[in-house]
Amino acid sequence: MITGMDVLGAWVRGWALSRATPAPVAELDGYRVEVGLPGHRVRYLLRAPATVSSRARTVAAPGTWLKTCGSRSAVLPALTPAWVAGETEYLMAFEGALPPAAVPAPYSVAVTGAGPVWEVVVSSDEAVAARGRIAVAGGVAVFDKIETEPEHRRRGLGRVVMHRLGEAAGARSSALLASEAGRGLYSALGWRVVSDVVPAHVPEGAA
Repeated sequence: MITGMDVLGAWVRGWALSRATPAPVAELDGYRVEVGLPGHRVRYLLRAPATVSSRARTVAAPGTWLKTCGSRSAVLPALTPAWVAGETEYLMAFEGALPPAAVPAPYSVAVTGAGPVWEVVVSSDEAVAARGRIAVAGGVAVFDKIETEPEHRRRGLGRVVMHRLGEAAGARSSALLASEAGRGLYSALGWRVVSDVVPAHVPEGAA
């Protein structure tokens, strides 16, 4: 079972596997991931708001991201003007097997991968309707890139993706980072919120 801020470490290790980035580097206040993408060069994940102020001053290069466990009221005042804050996200955890979900007609499901990363795609008439990815690191299954196309929403496809991913991975402990919209789906499936997460970044081209 993963508890407390162990979820942050479990999540970032699985996220790095899913996104094929270098492994996270542990730091005193959290983790660093060298993502290496345009607009997303490096990512810092902080366990608490206490070091946001110093990080915001010292790592404010364009393309840098901060994701901090804590409330917006604690994080936002510590940012400098170079940083652009995003909407609050939610670090969530789940123990056990996700509930089964029937595949509605006329959809079909394909599962690919042999570990530690799997992908599920739900299709209709050969068009992708929903998809998602899961990566297992240290015995924890991390769900990533769960998406349903707008015209296929409210048909239970998100539940299908989650169930099939969990079934493929076979892990008993799971973690994910949810948007506000996603939190409702995951809460309905029995996930618990471990912490609010406040994202912020310095845009490319910033001084």
